Amino acid sequence: MHILTVNRGSSSLKFTLFDMRDVGAPRAEPLLSGSIERLGSASAAFQIKDNAGKSVLDQNLINKNSPQTIQIFLDWIKKYFSNYKLAAVGHRIVHGGSKLNKPCIITPEILDYLNSLIPFATEHLPVEIEVINAFKNTFPDILQIACFDTAFHCDKPDIAKMTPLPRELSKEGVIRYGFHGLSYEYIMSELKNMTGEKTANSRVVIAHLGNGSSMSAVKNSRCVETTMGFTPTGGLMMGTRCGDIDPGLIFYLLEQKSMPVSEVKNISIKRSGLLGVSEISSDVETLLKSEEKNPFAGEAINLYCYTAKKFIGSLASVLNGIDILIFTAGIGENAPSIRERICKNMEYLGIEIDLEKNNNNEAVISKEKSKATVRVMKTNEALMIARHTTNMLTKYHGG
Repeated sequence: MHILTVNRGSSSLKFTLFDMRDVGAPRAEPLLSGSIERLGSASAAFQIKDNAGKSVLDQNLINKNSPQTIQIFLDWIKKYFSNYKLAAVGHRIVHGGSKLNKPCIITPEILDYLNSLIPFATEHLPVEIEVINAFKNTFPDILQIACFDTAFHCDKPDIAKMTPLPRELSKEGVIRYGFHGLSYEYIMSELKNMTGEKTANSRVVIAHLGNGSSMSAVKNSRCVETTMGFTPTGGLMMGTRCGDIDPGLIFYLLEQKSMPVSEVKNISIKRSGLLGVSEISSDVETLLKSEEKNPFAGEAINLYCYTAKKFIGSLASVLNGIDILIFTAGIGENAPSIRERICKNMEYLGIEIDLEKNNNNEAVISKEKSKATVRVMKTNEALMIARHTTNMLTKYHGG
């Protein structure tokens, strides 16, 4: 029996295939993993690799719209998976609103609720629902499970969910939710496996630094604060998203620059962050290579690290200190220079990193004398989805 996980982004689709018997292992490897990048564009690319890294498929999907591309993906599954018994499909769903705070079987009622949440996540929910419906039409007998990126944060203290807006808006669901929850959940489960319950129950700050970046403060294994709020656009500066800005800037663009709402939205989500400041790229590796010759690249990197440093300080204040700082996701796992700049001059919080350990990407990069342990951990949202899907499947069959 096999589990397929699906992660539909705004312009991509990533998937993995796991053997159900393996997903409980800390380092379970998928049998297959693949992606469709630039989905719906003229240059969409469909790539799949097996667990040895060997290419299974490398296909350009020229001039295919989103529904056509997804159907090509499903037709490939139908053909290739003839040798597998697909037990269920687990979907990463960006938003569960105030009602859906744990994985669930996708029913017509759940789909209706997700459709009602589209105004909260216009970039993600419509395309995620599109994939769910496509699977339902092609594989009507296969169970589909929704795993929510907001669920990890649902137990935050009420004060951390509030916004300083008129109270009637909160009754409509305008609160601070938080995202990247599946990544945080995986990191905390692995931390417990590695260090034991006592260490994991200390004061932990997790820095999920990738094209989308956020941080969470965790105490006694419970999220108490996070940097993203009502949408995944807030909080830290990111690859193309602006993060927190003065709301007056939005009014300025609308009123004084006469920009349509769609353009303001495009600026804040797709043209800001590292890309907007550098005017070169949203990719950290590219900017690090360019910063000596291009001052804008250097400024973008420095602003990103400065913003991250500020948020670590604010999360430390909520936790009343830090025992463990964890870097994860693409930038957090692979960019020693970024980690070094963020952690510089943070001895007052007990954070001191060993430059050699950091440059070698060791699991623990803090100095022996550092009061706070600084770790680098690889996240695995797909495995977290597979675990949730397996658990739901077991419950569904009365296990």
